[in-house]
Amino acid sequence: MTTTPAAFQRCISPECGQTYDLSQVLVACPECGDLLDIAYDWDRCAPPQTWKDIEANWAKRINPLNFSGVWRFRSLFPYAADEQIVTLGEGQTLLQQTDHVGKFVGLDPGKLHLQYEGMNPSGSFKDNGMTAAFTHARMVGAKRAACASTGNTSASLAMYCSVTRLMKAVIFIGSGKISYGKLSQALDYGALTLQIAGDFDDAMARVKEVSKDMGIYLVNSVNPFRLEGQKSVMFRVLEALQWEPPDWIVVPGGNLGNSSAFGKAFAELKELGLISRIPRLAVINASGADTLDQLYNNHDVRWNEGHYPREIIGDYYKKMDEEQRKASTLASAIEINRPVNLHKCLRALNDCDGVVRQVSDQEIMDAKSQVGAGGMGCEPASAASVAGAKILREQGIIAPSDRVVCILTGHLLKDPTATVAYHTTDQENFNKVLGSRGVKRATFANRAVAVKNDMDDIVQAIQLYG
Repeated sequence: MTTTPAAFQRCISPECGQTYDLSQVLVACPECGDLLDIAYDWDRCAPPQTWKDIEANWAKRINPLNFSGVWRFRSLFPYAADEQIVTLGEGQTLLQQTDHVGKFVGLDPGKLHLQYEGMNPSGSFKDNGMTAAFTHARMVGAKRAACASTGNTSASLAMYCSVTRLMKAVIFIGSGKISYGKLSQALDYGALTLQIAGDFDDAMARVKEVSKDMGIYLVNSVNPFRLEGQKSVMFRVLEALQWEPPDWIVVPGGNLGNSSAFGKAFAELKELGLISRIPRLAVINASGADTLDQLYNNHDVRWNEGHYPREIIGDYYKKMDEEQRKASTLASAIEINRPVNLHKCLRALNDCDGVVRQVSDQEIMDAKSQVGAGGMGCEPASAASVAGAKILREQGIIAPSDRVVCILTGHLLKDPTATVAYHTTDQENFNKVLGSRGVKRATFANRAVAVKNDMDDIVQAIQLYG
């Protein structure tokens, strides 16, 4: 249990706090079993003194690390030497101000921004963390890397393995728990894909066991290096806002990796003096996968300086198992009962004066349609952030004048089945895909207009509907 001069792994539990060298491949503290952080001795790291130090990297974009929207911020997570870093140009994403979606949410003009992570190479935010974990896997000489996935993680891992040829991807998915858009990526990129009987939580349990027994590098967000890369999403948000923190960050809550990473990012930036205030954080569950919302709002589970109520959490999980409750939401990317980063998310909510809400699949699909109508487009899980912002605005927690950033985690084409079902005139298809999930209506449907193959009919339709 030694540390490197600048970076090391540290248990998040204040009662433990054990530290470990970066060369150790760990997903939990060997001493107490809690989660690990990547920590830094900033006095030895030479972090940026001002944002101008970061901006200087843009003048050297011929360097692939400076072109990357993750690694140009590497001085804020300096655990790897430049020559060890693996990058595919990830993080070239957009912060889009949109009054169309802002009006739907209930915000004043100019106040809503959408951080569109669907522009990453594999089509989701996962590339931000995968490049960081993959870099560490390379540092320790891994030959195989594995994950449990609802789709996006598997697509990202398979892509990095396929392009670099540095290691083989092994992917665990649950039965019927992955959209074709995501599954097609993993298959096309050549990953070994194992479909097991069960859901994501079952797949996660198995991949942990297999990775430990076979010495396979695990890249799920329980891996602390994943979250280091995901911090860069907030660095890019700040960059786009000229380094002025917004009032709110609203993010979908599944495995709670993003919310945990964002909280860590802001806490570190405040410590380094690069920001003077931390924005508030809102984590949004789907109603069919609402573990965080239940624990936080109904059982009063809080970080409490690291002394969170383990017994309450354990009892909740035990009851969930006894009642055989399984996560069920069409927002498959956040269809998770046991979020692996729960403890870190509690810390982030504490540091960011956060709130937790849940939204129904109906609210998710309606919000998704408005994001699409605004020209961005996103997978269902992404729209949970917009639906959640709308609820918080209606509750008066978000003010109309607040500057709000909603995170869109994945591309529209990650789950085209849900999109087509929402806008279709085929009632049978709507009922099969959406009605079975509790979606009763397509409030903002943009249905195709059937016309004869006749010029007059076509012109008439354009004049009537266009």
